[in-house]
Amino acid sequence: MNLSSSPAPSHALAAYGWDEGWETAFAPYAARGLLPGRVVRVDRGRCDIVTADGVVRADTAFVTPHDPLRVVCTGDWVAVDADGTPRYARAYLPRRTAFVRSTSSKRSEGQILAANVDHAVIALSLAVELDLGRVERFLALAWESGAQPVVVLTKSDLVPDPAALAYLVEDVERSAPGVPVLTLSAHQGQGVEALAALLGRGTSALLGASGAGKSTLANALAGEDLMDVRATRDLDGKGRHTTTTRNLLPLPGGGVLIDTPGLRGVGLWDAGGGVGQVFSEIERLARGCRFHDCGHEREPGCAVLAAVDSGELPERRLDSYRKLVRENQWIVAKSDARLRADVRQDWKRRKAEGRAAWRAKRGEWW
Repeated sequence: MNLSSSPAPSHALAAYGWDEGWETAFAPYAARGLLPGRVVRVDRGRCDIVTADGVVRADTAFVTPHDPLRVVCTGDWVAVDADGTPRYARAYLPRRTAFVRSTSSKRSEGQILAANVDHAVIALSLAVELDLGRVERFLALAWESGAQPVVVLTKSDLVPDPAALAYLVEDVERSAPGVPVLTLSAHQGQGVEALAALLGRGTSALLGASGAGKSTLANALAGEDLMDVRATRDLDGKGRHTTTTRNLLPLPGGGVLIDTPGLRGVGLWDAGGGVGQVFSEIERLARGCRFHDCGHEREPGCAVLAAVDSGELPERRLDSYRKLVRENQWIVAKSDARLRADVRQDWKRRKAEGRAAWRAKRGEWW
């Protein structure tokens, strides 16, 4: 969590996360006659900003650089004109945290989903089979953002057997070391209070695929139907995009919630540290490998492979780790020519080793 500053309860924006730290950072803009506000919604170059005087619509032309990671996004604290038609957001305060993923574009670009987030709430539906690899991918991005991840297994009423539910929770916990894992049924009101208490004050971003029940959960936490809810398909449990923009909602019990659209793709974006934290047991085991640059493939003296052989480490975890490490290396290499060359050389070496091993197995030595 990143709640280093004390709240400013007397300020009109305290319910939206305003604190002494933001007040200090905003001082230069206040001297220019600008007003502080928090972005609650962004839509095509314009944004809704909540200020002490209410919600205003502002143009983002002054803070729309070519870098997609520096555009205004939901959760930003901005300096906005006191009046005028149109009103403009003149600047945003330095972000404490930022949740970023890679875009589906072939270019090396990241997309910022939410800013100044203290908790990343990853919603997973129990209406379909759990994809643990996707859980690990979400967690890597969450840890890298600087937020504290929380995994919420929604629609728990669809798993009436307590033993089966406990097994699913344990399965996710093994894939999410150090992360709280909660079960919840928003329709029945089970687990909502526990999640609200965990989130406490601060800002939480609600993440997950379409059909995970995010909008239903957002309504349950807000205590009223603020977000549209649509039924999921019976065949595969997938839903349509109920939420199409990121929205910031104050919660009655304190704190702020950012509800995001369902994410079809969750590409890593320079998330090496996050991957290491998700797979902390592999990083720990790797310190016992004979070679410091061990790839945990076929190298002699590999402590990670030894843990797989002994049953200490599930092979699925190692496969997922390899996949995310390589994907992250490739994303970073897109913007780093030297690293790109190193990655390609490493892949060529591994490919050659694989061919050699295959030939040796067939008794071919040439």
